[in-house]
Amino acid sequence: MNANDLAKAKDPDVRAALGALRRAAQSARKTAMQTNTHLVIMKDGRLQRISASDLVLQEAAKSRPK
Repeated sequence: MNANDLAKAKDPDVRAALGALRRAAQSARKTAMQTNTHLVIMKDGRLQRISASDLVLQEAAKSRPK
């Protein structure tokens, strides 16, 4: 199921799920940065650890003007 499928779902809870997952992911990133812990994610079928310092750098890169 992809984002387009979720947007077209009949059930309103399913339609809201993608936004909820994105908010949860952002909250997890924020918590990892505040507590200086790694964030563990699944990418390309493999577990990856992202350090708090890498998260801070990613956040700074997002906020820089282009």
